[in-house]
Amino acid sequence: MSSSPLPSRNDAQAEIQYLRAEMRKLQSLASLGELMSTATHEFNNVLMTVINYSKLGIRNRDDASRDKALSKILEASERAAKITNTILAQARNRSESMEPTDLASIINDSLVLLEREMRKYRISIETEIDDSTPKAFASGNQIQRVLLNLLINARQAMPEGGTILVKLARSTQDEWVEMTIRDSGCGIPKNELPHIFDSFFTTKSGPDESGKGGTGLGLAACKEIIDTHKGRIRVESTVGRGTAFVIRLPIANGQQAAA
Repeated sequence: MSSSPLPSRNDAQAEIQYLRAEMRKLQSLASLGELMSTATHEFNNVLMTVINYSKLGIRNRDDASRDKALSKILEASERAAKITNTILAQARNRSESMEPTDLASIINDSLVLLEREMRKYRISIETEIDDSTPKAFASGNQIQRVLLNLLINARQAMPEGGTILVKLARSTQDEWVEMTIRDSGCGIPKNELPHIFDSFFTTKSGPDESGKGGTGLGLAACKEIIDTHKGRIRVESTVGRGTAFVIRLPIANGQQAAA
């Protein structure tokens, strides 16, 4: 009775690399699906506003009611345009390849997509963006996935509401751009901190009422993306006071921009 030969070490490593690549593709599709779901939900809210105030304007013929209806319709339409521009930027202006990337625009676009969700859960967003921050050498699409994941995690850590602070500046170490996402939530116990970037590790029992979270893949995927960028991600957390994720990405230099 013959047995199949064991795979060589090189074959096993090649298989691992292949499976990792396939997992990255699945994670990318999952992130894109969540982004589209968020955008679709936001569009539905905008459309409902337009429809309801259009009906109000038709029912009430006095100038005050019509002015109010038209004002709300204009406000909703401007929000729809912002959401459209954000999605178009994702599809057209950003690629999966590494290139000089304006992180400030990625932050602003991400906050547009999550604005209504954050308001629904009583989360206030503060930003501290240094306008002199240089571009990072990064994939805009991938960094937006990381940012959206961290923002949603922060929101879920504050079920009673709270504050998220997003900071962007040049690091004190000149070769890095530093982005920080800090929440005022429940914090992470010390014994769990060493494991939060492990695949399938999660403190959540499943998706929340918005359908997000619970797979344990989010932070592992974030770390893998940052590692691929030759960047760094670290976490600072205190139970009862909140958590901060600090991301450092390399500054785009002339040689990278020309590559």
